Amino acid sequence: MRVYLMMATFVLASHAVLAGEPPLPADCTEAMSTFEMNACAGADFEKADAELNRVYKEAIASIPEMATDEQPFDKASWEEALRASQRAWIAFRDAECEDHVEKFWAGGSGRTVEIIGCKTEKTEQRTKELKQRYEIE
Repeated sequence: MRVYLMMATFVLASHAVLAGEPPLPADCTEAMSTFEMNACAGADFEKADAELNRVYKEAIASIPEMATDEQPFDKASWEEALRASQRAWIAFRDAECEDHVEKFWAGGSGRTVEIIGCKTEKTEQRTKELKQRYEIE
């Protein structure tokens, strides 16, 4: 989905340049058009997703220090549990934001920014959760 969002943002940006639309505002709080709001929301999501990926890698790297030699608390079991949790969390986030939240917009112009905003919010929450659990700065 991340690739889709990046491609959609690129296509929208390319279209805007070709159509002679003004560049995005330097401050996204000033975004007025649907294009600007979607592009700003996409940038926020990319930032949140990059931070989650950083924290997730640190969480995986910190497991050996916390693991024991006994199952299910050994390194391999713990890593698999975190990976399975992350995969399930991504499926939940995408189903909630792309399938459930989307229904409230019935194809309206605010649909895309709402979906991206939902994904950003959930991604930031997951990042915070992993930081707390794995004591990551």
